[in-house]
Amino acid sequence: MKKLAVLLVLIAGVAWGIIGYFVRDLQSLGLDSMQIVFIRMMISAVLFSLYALVFNRKLFRIKLKDLWCFLGSGVLSVAFFSFCYFKAIESSSLSQASILLYTAPIFVMLFSIVLFKEKLTLIKTLSLIFAFLGCVCVTGIFTKGVDFNTAAVLFGLGSGVCYALYSIFSRLALNRDYNPLTITLYTFIFAAISSFCVIDVKPVVQVMTKSWDSFFFCVIFAVVSCVLPYVTYTIGLKYIRPSTASIIASIEPVVATIMGVYVFSEEIDVPYGYIGIALVIMSIVMINLAPKKSK
Repeated sequence: MKKLAVLLVLIAGVAWGIIGYFVRDLQSLGLDSMQIVFIRMMISAVLFSLYALVFNRKLFRIKLKDLWCFLGSGVLSVAFFSFCYFKAIESSSLSQASILLYTAPIFVMLFSIVLFKEKLTLIKTLSLIFAFLGCVCVTGIFTKGVDFNTAAVLFGLGSGVCYALYSIFSRLALNRDYNPLTITLYTFIFAAISSFCVIDVKPVVQVMTKSWDSFFFCVIFAVVSCVLPYVTYTIGLKYIRPSTASIIASIEPVVATIMGVYVFSEEIDVPYGYIGIALVIMSIVMINLAPKKSK
């Protein structure tokens, strides 16, 4: 099952890596980041609810005392993560947005130090330094001086923080013996509700009802970028360590960068952009492959 779990997490990373293709198209239709978040979460929540109603109604069962786990994964993680990531894509390149997103394991480490009193080891310190330098490189500061998009960097780092929270909240729910599909279901439901509360729904309805092509594009967007990766990733977390999963899922920025270059004709600073990518991925690998005694 462990080998299958690795494949599932790899599928999730690839699927997340192509989010930018859908986001750019929906932005071109006049939708803002939070409206796109709502489309993604609303369709995913509906599809999952229908599945649970038809095939397994037990997936709806949760304990009231555990509600905070699902609110955390849905609102604090997925909804805010999607908003920050889409804003980063809107105001920067796919490669920069995805690399900044993959500072998430660094934030997991920081949360663990504060919340779980883990020690800050030499390996962890070096990883933080490499991650910081990598983020600096991908901003383009070495070729553009101080004239870089501060908002894109902040949104990108924000997406990393929120993305880190998903692994924390979902792991807590798994430890309470919840089905991975139950976690995914309520994550989508709460993310959809929270995003609905802060958007103008009219443009969303106009886009989705414009034509059958537009409607099916939105459905495919939700399935490919949300349903598929979150299901496969959460199931994978049940059988392999979150640290291992994060290494495998680091295929996402590679996929996003390749798509940015070959689909959207984006440019990467040479050599600093590639150095930044290497440093961020190196920091992730260092943290997750560190000897158990140093973790």
